[in-house]
Amino acid sequence: MNIHLIGVPMDLGAGRRGVDMGPSAIRIAGVAEKLQRLGHTVIDEGDIVVKPPEQQKIRNEKLRYLTEIVRACTILSAKVEKILEGSGFPLVIGGDHSIAIGTTAGIASYAVSHHKRPGIIWIDAHGDMNTESTTPSGNIHGMPLAASLGLGAIELTSVGGDFRKVDPKDVVLIAIRDLDDGERDNIRKLGVNIFTMEQIDKYGMAVVMDKALRKLSKVDFLHVSLDLDAVDPSVAPGVGTPVKGGLDYREAHLIMETLFEHGKVNSLEVVEVNPILDSHNQSAEFASELILSFFGKRIF
Repeated sequence: MNIHLIGVPMDLGAGRRGVDMGPSAIRIAGVAEKLQRLGHTVIDEGDIVVKPPEQQKIRNEKLRYLTEIVRACTILSAKVEKILEGSGFPLVIGGDHSIAIGTTAGIASYAVSHHKRPGIIWIDAHGDMNTESTTPSGNIHGMPLAASLGLGAIELTSVGGDFRKVDPKDVVLIAIRDLDDGERDNIRKLGVNIFTMEQIDKYGMAVVMDKALRKLSKVDFLHVSLDLDAVDPSVAPGVGTPVKGGLDYREAHLIMETLFEHGKVNSLEVVEVNPILDSHNQSAEFASELILSFFGKRIF
C-alpha cells in the first residue's frame, strides 16, 4: 500500500497547548519505518504550516482561531483529495481534532467526484458535535464532526466546498463517554449512530465493531478518525483532553485489527497526542502501535 503521511501540527482548536507536537512525537516513535517493515511504501508529505496562537488574535470567543483553522483545513483538504486521486492512502496525524474538518472535506470531495458514498468511524471519548451556539469553550476541536455533517458556522461547513460532507446515517461514533447537552441533542436530531463505553462494557468490543460495520455496510468509501483520548489515560496519558473509563489496551488494538480485516477503509487520521502531558513518549508509541495494527501487524 502507498501510504502518504501528512502532519498537521495544530493546537489552535484545543483548550491547552501541546498537541501541535503530536506529529513529531508519532514520527519519533518510528511509525514510517515500522510501516515499511510491514511491506508498505511510505511517502512523508511533511507538515502543513500552521501559525501559532502567539501570532494571532481571537476575534470570536465562540470560534477561537477560526481564520487560521479554516486556512489549514482547506490546505489539508486539497492534499487529501490529491492523494486519493493518485490512488494513495492518506494517513493524517495531528494535531487537535479540528483538523478532521479538512481531512473529511478532502475525502468527501473525492467521493462526490467519483460517485462514491463516504462513511466515517469516529473513535473518541467526545462527540465533537458542538457548534458555536452550543460550545461551552469556543474550542473548535469540539466541532469537527458537526461541521462535517453540515452544522455550525459556514466557514467550517464550507471547507472543501459548500455541501454536507457525509450523511449522518453513515457515521458511527465509538467509545463515547463525555457529551455536552448540545452535542447530545445534535446527535439525536441527526440520527448519528453511537456506541458508548457502556455498550462496549455490556456487549464487548468484537460485538460492537460487528454492529458498527453492519451499519456502514452500504458505504463504499470508509474513513476512520481516531482521537487517542478514546483510550483510557492509564494506557495513553499524553492526550489533549483525557477522560477516565476509556478503551483498554486490547480493546483499542481489536478495533484497529478488525478494521484491517474489514479491508474497505480508505483513509486514517490519528489526533490529540500531547507530548507535554506524556511520559517518555508513551502515548505516541501507543498511537504508532495502533497504526501498525490498522495496517496489518499481527501477533501471529
